[in-house]
Amino acid sequence: MKNFNKNIKTQEQVEVMALFGYEMTPCQPLTFRRRGESETEITELLRTQIRFAGGVALHIFDVLVGRERLTLEFNSRDLSWHLTQ
Repeated sequence: MKNFNKNIKTQEQVEVMALFGYEMTPCQPLTFRRRGESETEITELLRTQIRFAGGVALHIFDVLVGRERLTLEFNSRDLSWHLTQ
């Protein structure tokens, strides 16, 4: 049975192709790939922010993929990317 509660967020590790050091944006994710799937293009970068938690900087990117709003997080400690839905 599918869970229809939109308040529950899932997080999965993904591979991201990003552009670093471009104009006023220090990092811009361009595409991402879920395990076992093809590459997904990011349509638009909506917002970026940095959160500090326990000595780790989390770089958070709110993006659009088509009409779907997603969040990508980059962990500065282990250099991993996670997709949150």
